[in-house]
Amino acid sequence: MQTTVNKQRVFQQLFTAAARHAKGEPESRPVLEQFLYAICREGVTRELADRAFRSLRDNYFDWNEVRVSSPRELAESMDCLPDAEGRGQRVVDFLQEVFETTFSFDLESLQKKGVKLAAKQLSRYQAASEYVVSSVVQNSLGGHAIPLDDGSLRVVRRLGLIENETDDLEALRSSLEHQVPKAKAATFSDAISAVAYEYCHDNSPRCGSCPLCPHCPTGQDMKQTAPTTHRTKPR
Repeated sequence: MQTTVNKQRVFQQLFTAAARHAKGEPESRPVLEQFLYAICREGVTRELADRAFRSLRDNYFDWNEVRVSSPRELAESMDCLPDAEGRGQRVVDFLQEVFETTFSFDLESLQKKGVKLAAKQLSRYQAASEYVVSSVVQNSLGGHAIPLDDGSLRVVRRLGLIENETDDLEALRSSLEHQVPKAKAATFSDAISAVAYEYCHDNSPRCGSCPLCPHCPTGQDMKQTAPTTHRTKPR
């Protein structure tokens, strides 16, 4: 179990690593576009999500053209992402549902409902996930939320930033949100997703290369149990 002091060191290392690889502040987007972007962003780095989302905007005239396209067509524009066709299906489903209920592609009216009510409405969309809704809350609605996809959740568990073994994502997010200031939430999200993508893989994590390994209980355990390679001394 991580002590409070150890947790603070881990957070500091995360923010330091994020600052070293920072590529500017995340782009500000309207609610609808942030929802679509979060579908691209879930499970990958910001760089890959930016590339896929930019391709969607550049290759189609407007969101209505995206709505009437097939998931396979959209997958070609998002081919840098895993499960591109599945994400394409979610994009189509979301735009179709928004169009059927609002006859437009504008969800800015949610800004007037307050964060909780807006998040509740967003969660009702078929394409929504805990990650997508939290991402919209954090980046477009001005609320304090930390999106957790599978990779990010794996990182914070292995780092010992959350001890609760529950699968209740709302409870886990609440625990992290009490530890991470709102002003640093976006930086924290970028940092843990980058660590998940680059080092903290589900199978065969690259603990020896991870900059957080000295502060990570799991990383230290992995180093201790790793087989030692003996080299024959030259004669």
